[in-house]
Amino acid sequence: MARELQEVFLIDACRTAFGKARPDGIFAQTRADDLVVKVIRSLLDRNPEVPRDKVDDNVWAASTQWGDQGLTIGRTTALLAGLPVSTPGVAIDRMCAGGMTAICFGASEIQVGAADIVIAGGVEHMGNHPMGQGADPNPRFLAEKLVDQSALNMGMTAENLHDMYPDITKEMCDEYAVICQRKAKKALDEGKFEKIIVPMTVWTGNGWKVADSDEQPRPDATLEGMRDLRTPFRVKGRVTPGNASGLNDGAAGAILASERAVKEYGLKPMMRLVQYSFAAVKPEIMGLGPVPATHKALERAGMKFEDLDVIEINEAFAVQVIVFMKEFGIEKYDDPRLNPWGGAIAFGHPLASSGGRLMAQLAYYFAEHPEAKYGLATMCVGLGQGGSVIWENVQS
Repeated sequence: MARELQEVFLIDACRTAFGKARPDGIFAQTRADDLVVKVIRSLLDRNPEVPRDKVDDNVWAASTQWGDQGLTIGRTTALLAGLPVSTPGVAIDRMCAGGMTAICFGASEIQVGAADIVIAGGVEHMGNHPMGQGADPNPRFLAEKLVDQSALNMGMTAENLHDMYPDITKEMCDEYAVICQRKAKKALDEGKFEKIIVPMTVWTGNGWKVADSDEQPRPDATLEGMRDLRTPFRVKGRVTPGNASGLNDGAAGAILASERAVKEYGLKPMMRLVQYSFAAVKPEIMGLGPVPATHKALERAGMKFEDLDVIEINEAFAVQVIVFMKEFGIEKYDDPRLNPWGGAIAFGHPLASSGGRLMAQLAYYFAEHPEAKYGLATMCVGLGQGGSVIWENVQS
């Protein structure tokens, strides 16, 4: 018997602070699964009207499913967070878009009636698990020239985008990065992240500390300071540590609910899912991924880009964002629709967790801007993919 698809609502979203992935980073001695547990418990504590015994699935992503990010992290963290033993869980991997995919897949469970309440998100402890740890790419990829060798190095794919768009200069990317840092500083100074970042007490080499702010932002960044930064991916290249995201540790997640659950439990949704899409491009130009993914999502939603009031795009590299801007006619780096509170160049990019960060920022931006109706969360993905999710503001 056919059933109508259910509406899906995002009830709340939050994240840990994002630490630097190095021995002296704030999360250097914290397990990845404990970062996830912190997000799950925070979401439930902040939303006591959500019955814990009614959570139908716990969907979590990690790019490197190894060690403390392995063993089906959705199930292990459900148990560690104190959810009932009857709560199932699953692990997902779509590299950088892992958390985005987890949220979309959890939403699909709700849409088809397989669930009413789902917790979903992503985590990456890049200090414990360097990008590509344990990977064994099939030699046929290179031997049969299925992909260019540069596809296995994200920085090289960004340099390839520069080659593809020679009018996008290093100076343009540096300028974009400085504006991103300024946006982030302004938002942090104004307290925009007080409800997004959940404080976590962690053990460090210097004793117990409270991790309540990101380690990555460089509010004093200047064009002059970026001019002579090294270009680690190519001699005389254009991609630098200043105009790219960092290597980070962190987790981000959300509570999703059906319209039935919203009514039954008196939940207060922040956003309604409109549409999502994933698309693919040549792996060696993976930064182009958000372009076809956004076109696909808009087309399936019956919308135009002009219908979007805010765009949260993950800034893996500045060049990738500028390509997106060119495609959709965004002319100014400080366009108020584009990453209004800053992006990954400032906050960092702990791979699978970044999709949850995008949606948390979008949800809380919507809370302050009831006039904004539709928003987009989009990101590029390693090995040549892109993901885009369209949400409607329902907080007004």
